[in-house]
This record gives sequence, C-alpha cells and structure tokens, in this order.
Amino acid sequence: MRESLRKLKILQLLTALFRARIIKILIPLIILAVIYMQGRKEIEHINLARVFFELRHMPPSAIIQILIASFVAVSVMSTYDYLLRRQFKLDVNWKATFRYAWIANTFNNMIGFAGLTGVGLRTILYKKSGIPMKTMGAAVLFLSPIMLVGLSLLGWLTIIGVFPAEPLFNAHPWLRFAVWGISLYLPFFLLMQRSSLFAKWFHKGEGKLPWKVVIASVGSSFLEWACAGLLFWIVIYHDLAHLPLQDTLGVYIVAAIAGIISMAPGGIGAFDLTALLGLQSLGVDSTRAITALLLFRIFYFLIPWLIGLVLAAFEITPSRKQMKEMVTTGYDASRSAWLKFWGWPSQFGFLGDLGAWALGKLVLASGIILLLSAATPGLIERLRFMEHILSLPIMRFSEQLSVVIGIMLIIVSRAISMRIRRAFLWTAGLLLAGAIFTFAKGFDYEEAIILLIVAVILWVSRARFNRESVSIAPRNILIWIILAFVSSLSYYVVGTQIHPALLRHLPLRAQQWFLDPHEYAITAAVGFIGAIILLAAIFALRPNRHIEDRPTAEDMDKFANFLQNEQGNLLTHLLYLGDKSFYWAQNDKILIPYSRVRDKLVVLGDPIGEKNLVGAAIQEFQRYADHYALTVVFYQAAPEYLSIYHENGYNFFKLGEEALVPLEKFTLSGKSNQGLRTAKNKSEREGQQFEVLQPPFSSELMAELRVISDEWLGDRKEKAYSLGWFNEQYIQQSPIALLRDAEHRILAFATLAPAYDNHQVISIDLMRHLNDTPNGTMDVLFVRLIEWAKENGYTYFNLGMSPLSSVGENMNAHREEKLARLVFQYGGHWYGFEGLRRYKEKFSPEWEARYLAYPAGIPLPILTIDLVRLVSRRPRPVEAT
Repeated sequence: MRESLRKLKILQLLTALFRARIIKILIPLIILAVIYMQGRKEIEHINLARVFFELRHMPPSAIIQILIASFVAVSVMSTYDYLLRRQFKLDVNWKATFRYAWIANTFNNMIGFAGLTGVGLRTILYKKSGIPMKTMGAAVLFLSPIMLVGLSLLGWLTIIGVFPAEPLFNAHPWLRFAVWGISLYLPFFLLMQRSSLFAKWFHKGEGKLPWKVVIASVGSSFLEWACAGLLFWIVIYHDLAHLPLQDTLGVYIVAAIAGIISMAPGGIGAFDLTALLGLQSLGVDSTRAITALLLFRIFYFLIPWLIGLVLAAFEITPSRKQMKEMVTTGYDASRSAWLKFWGWPSQFGFLGDLGAWALGKLVLASGIILLLSAATPGLIERLRFMEHILSLPIMRFSEQLSVVIGIMLIIVSRAISMRIRRAFLWTAGLLLAGAIFTFAKGFDYEEAIILLIVAVILWVSRARFNRESVSIAPRNILIWIILAFVSSLSYYVVGTQIHPALLRHLPLRAQQWFLDPHEYAITAAVGFIGAIILLAAIFALRPNRHIEDRPTAEDMDKFANFLQNEQGNLLTHLLYLGDKSFYWAQNDKILIPYSRVRDKLVVLGDPIGEKNLVGAAIQEFQRYADHYALTVVFYQAAPEYLSIYHENGYNFFKLGEEALVPLEKFTLSGKSNQGLRTAKNKSEREGQQFEVLQPPFSSELMAELRVISDEWLGDRKEKAYSLGWFNEQYIQQSPIALLRDAEHRILAFATLAPAYDNHQVISIDLMRHLNDTPNGTMDVLFVRLIEWAKENGYTYFNLGMSPLSSVGENMNAHREEKLARLVFQYGGHWYGFEGLRRYKEKFSPEWEARYLAYPAGIPLPILTIDLVRLVSRRPRPVEAT
C-alpha cells in the first residue's frame, strides 16, 4: 500500500508537469476535429489543381488593389502602439512606432501563442529604444485586454443581425455559442476599466481609465478587426461572385471567433474551415472559396509577415558600435532559443539571434517560392517570349535547376538562423542562381526580384554570420534528409495535380511548354539528389573544430603554476585527471574547465581565479561557445557565484548538498558519536594501522591498490567527469590514506583531494576496500582521516556531495525540484540517496548547497540526460607528462 502511494505521488507530479502543455495542444485539435466533421463532405470536393491555377492567373490590377487593402488593414493595427505612445508618454518617434507595430503585429498574426509573441517583440523593440522595462510591463498589461474587444463588438453586431450569419448558425448551431461567448467580453472589458474594484488591479491603484481612453481602446481594436474583415470581402469580391458586404463580414466575424477560441497561431485551421463552411452556406463553390481563403492568408498574413521579417532583420541588427560593445563586454550567447522571448532578454546577443531567425525564414520562404513557381505553370505569353531568347530545352533545364535550388534553400535556411558563416556563402550563391534560373525558365521576374531582395538583405547582414560551425547530431541529418524528400514529393504532387487540369484548358500547340507528368518525377528526384549532395558537401567541407582538446603536458604545467598564485575549489583537483578541456579567459587570469556533451559545454564547478573577473570570463567563454553554436552549463556551482550566473542569464536547479565537517568542532565524545567511538576502539584492539602517505608512491603499492580497486568495482564501471577514477598518474598527485590489518595487509584506502585554498579544505576522493573487510571499516577510515586533517591544520574535511539532498522541500519549490524530492525519498532502489545523506550525518557536517546553472532555453529533462551521459562516459587516461 505504501509503495503504491509513493508511485501515485510521482505520477501526480509528472502529470502536473505536462498537463498544461497537453491542454494547449488538445484544445486546437478538438476544435479542428469538430469543424472538420461538420464540413467533411464539402472539403472533400476541393480541386487543388484549380486553386493553384486560379492563383497563378490572377489579373495584376486585382493583385495591386488587394495589396493596397492589405497594407491598410495591417497598418491600422499600429493604432495600438500610438495609443500606448500617448498613454505612457513613450519617447519614440512616430516612424519607429509604426515599424515596431508592424513587426510585432505581423509576427503575432503568424505565430500567435495567445498574443505572447506580440507582447515579447514589443518589449524587446521598445527596450532597444531606451524605454524602461517597468514602463513596458505596465504598457503590456494595459494593451493585453484591448486586442479582443473589437471582435467582441463585431460579435454583438452579428448577433443583432447587422452582419448576419444565420445560414452558418443554422448549419452549425454550436458556432452561435462561440459568438455569444466572445461577445460577452465587451461588457466584461468595460467593467474592468470603469469599475473601481477591478481598475485598481489593472492600473496599479491609479483608478478608472477615462472614458476617452476606453473609447480609444475600443476604437483601435474595432478598427483592426473591421479592416481585416473589409480585406476579406475585397478578396472575395475579386475572386468570387459579388457577395453582399454584410453577409461576407458575418462569415468573417464567426470564422475569426472560431480561430481565437482554437488558440492556434493565426487561427490556422479553425478560421479557414469555418470561413469555408460560411462561404459554402452563401452558395460559393468549395474550390473558389479555398482560393479566396488562400489569397486572404497570403495578403493579410504571409506577405506582411515577410515584410516584417525584413524590418526585423534590419531593426534588430546591432549597429557597428553595438557590435563592438558586444565583443568588448560580452553578451549572453545562450539566449538563442526562440522561447527566450518570455524571459524578456535585454542583451544584443539575443537580438542578433532574432534577426538571424528572421533571415532564416526569408530564405525558407524563398525556397518555397521557387518550388511553387516551378510546380505551377507560367503564363503562355511569357513562355513564348522567352522561347525567342532561349531554347525550350534550356528553359526546362532551368526549371529543373530551380527545383534543386529551392530544396537546397529550404534545407540551408536552418543554418542561416544559426548564423553560420559558410551557410551565408552557400545561400548567397543559391539565391543569385535561383533568381537567374527562375527568370530563364519562364520570364518569372516577380520570383527573381524576391530572391534578389533576400540576397541583398543577406549581404547587408553579413557581419551577423560569425559562427564557424555547429554541432550536428545524427537525428538532425535524418531530419534534413526527410525535409528534402518531403519538399521533392510536395513539388511532384503539386505539379502533377495541376498538370491535367491545366491541359484541359489549353490548345494543343500550347501544351509543348509544360512538363510531362513523368518529367515532374525526374525533376523531383534530381532536386532530392542535389540537396543530398549539398548536405554532403557542407559536412565534408566544414572546418575542423578544436573545441575539446585535452590538456597537454605544457597545459598541465601551466595549470600547476596557476594554482601557485590562485585559489582553487573543491573540484579543482579533478582537473589533474586530464579529461577536461581548459579555457583560459581574461588574459589567463581565469581558468574555465569544461567537457562537451552533444551541443553543450559543461563547466565543472565555478571558474577559477579572481572573483571580480569571473563575470567577464563567463561572457568571454559564452562567445567562444556561441562561435560553434554551443551553450554553456555550470555543474556544481557554489552559492557565492549564483549572483554572477544570474546576471548572465542563467536559471538554477539544486543538485544537492556538500557535507563539510568543521574540524574545530569535531569530536568523538557524546552519546551521538558512540557508534564511531566503538568502531575506532574495535579497530585499535584488532591491531589495525592507519597511515597517510605522500607521493610519489612505489609501483608495488600501486599494484596492490589496483587489486583492491578492481575487487571493489566488480562488474561496475568507473564514473567520470565529476568523480575521480583509478588512474596511477592521477593518484600520484595527492596523498593516500591506508588502513591495514594486523598482518600489514591493506584493507581499504582513500585518495585525498586538496582544494588549493591555503590549507582550508581537503576532500576525500577515491574510496576502495576489500570485499571481506570487517563491518565498520569505512567508519574507521573516515574518523582517522578527519582526525588527521584536524592535526594537520585544515579547517574543513569534505565528505562529498549528497545528491538531491534538501531539494524541493519548500512548498513553493519548482515542480522539477519537487519531482527530484520524490526521487530522493523513494529512489533508494536505484541509488541510496537518502541512505547516503543519513550516513554522512553521523559526522555532524555543515551542508553547503550545489547548483546546476543552465540557460533558460534548455529543457531541464534533456539537460539531465546529457549530464548522465557525461558522468557515465568511459574514463580516458591522462596524457603522459
């Protein structure tokens, strides 16, 4: 029963860790499933080929009108930012305000996350302009409830029939409840802003908002949703029959509400399916409706977002002065994950990564454009014009090369986001070649211009690409191969779907310009093979990285000389194992020892050297790691360094506590120490002898110790990294404690590890004994070692760390630490966590916490697995000195 209760506690905590994430995934899926089941029959009648054909052959006049309308629809969203600018008196000019608004709103439309994307980007951009974080926090709190109120007002207009949606409600009654739910937000919003009780929560005691501010807020939101609805009607007007404005807006409002409820980015899926069902209820053919929805997505979401990417790439590019400041003072290179939005980063390193992320998405979009351009037919007039300049075989060869380049751009876009120098060179060449071949295949100058613009943006941002190479895991290679295959397959499917529908509408003499369906398969195969060749070339030609060189004899001599002038720590002696790499920072005044596991450089303990230089040394090491797209983690960090790690953007997880015995207070007297006294007295009666030997040690002694170590290990393997292992050269670096029986046979031994801190602390390192030693032998060895350390003037004797000790005991601790607490309590079957703590308590130690300092973007479970892999590595012998 007790065991079942323990398992239940662990299960409940694990469930709590993932519940929120599962709910976020399930809600959009459930809503999409409901909508799909409601309109499955209508969706199945969509003719994809006809959709692409109509998109490609839209008249230029309609495209220009829709572009103008989309620019207006996106521009009016900047009223939010002008409202913030006036309400909070932000010292930002109107041009910068418009740019910030465009970037934040278009990213928020595409990525969503319940508005968090827009909130995070606004905070970053305004912070870049010198607006205090406190002011932006208040501005975000002010803005957050405003964005939905305009849709709520439109919902009321739909309910009272101004924008009717009765056909849609009659076919799908559940949508009526969704509209009512969102519509009720308007009175709730007014209550929040005008009620004294609620307003003090939202405005920090400043009272109710004036009516003019409330009206301006409602007006800003209403303008956003109304203009988006008008753009939706304009697209419908140009692509379909001239539907009434009121009915079309009614469909849009209901679809927008469905998209909001789904919580999917940009309402993707829920909005589109609901709008499709609404247009069909107005008598619109499903294929024409899908064409209109794609146009709306392209002109309201995609094109403005691409413009936003360009603005972001320039806006967030540090100036030359800022780049010089980054090199001089350092930046938090670990904040490269997109999820660091929510950590409110303020350093230029993350801003540079965001700009690179935008550039990567522009390259990705360029690759997709090339594939779509090659898969969909060009205009007959342009093909005839190009045939007078180039031969038909050259045009078809150019089309095949466009496919290859498109797939390559899709694959290499990830490397652009990671700021790899070689990826920049490859991509620049691919963009220029893509522009040439897409122009040659059918006079597609629009696509060529887009590629050239991206190439120019890339060239202007070339200083950003400072990484020499990145760590590439086998799974990433597999993902890229799958991506290349999917891209090739998508090209083939789109091309062959459009081909039959196209030929039915063309005269026989015009069909010669288009590929045979079999040639689509050949082109797709060539594109896939070309992408694989590119990957192979990138891997073969990437530079050799020397980021984990083991220390040489000269390095170890330098290290030994360094310790003559600088204090070490409790883990410093482990560096004599020779399995850690050394990074010398701040002109060799700081030593950072580390090992690499996957894409992480794990530092053992804290940097060694002058404490006032440690912060700058960490930033210097972060830049070094970022040069190879690696992140820095600190393992077993001491409490006195936590403020330095915090300033450099690190989160913390308590690993356990170190047991430090204060030697001045240590005594065997008293009832609590009766067991230790008994073990010592018994040892003396049996004639056991204790001695501490200083190096160097004889080969005969080392051979005897080797036998004891092998017997103690048995079938177990030595651990590494943060633990010492039996290596003769390493053991020769420090004293050895021996416990012999009356016949002078060694029963047990322990190696000692000085802390190189002016004789303050000495630690126990390796502890090995024969399997047939009497009970209490290790107690005797510990007692004798502690007494020896006390006699030799040390202040503390370190018994080592107790993993997960005192972790997660506070009721307000993080979930991960509470889970670790359960492992500590109930994990004795695998590792005696609690038993080890109780054993060390016998010596009355003082407990000092040890932490894992890690960048916030790294998932802790993944990091834990990497650390287990690191500690479990097969020990490597040190180099001969």
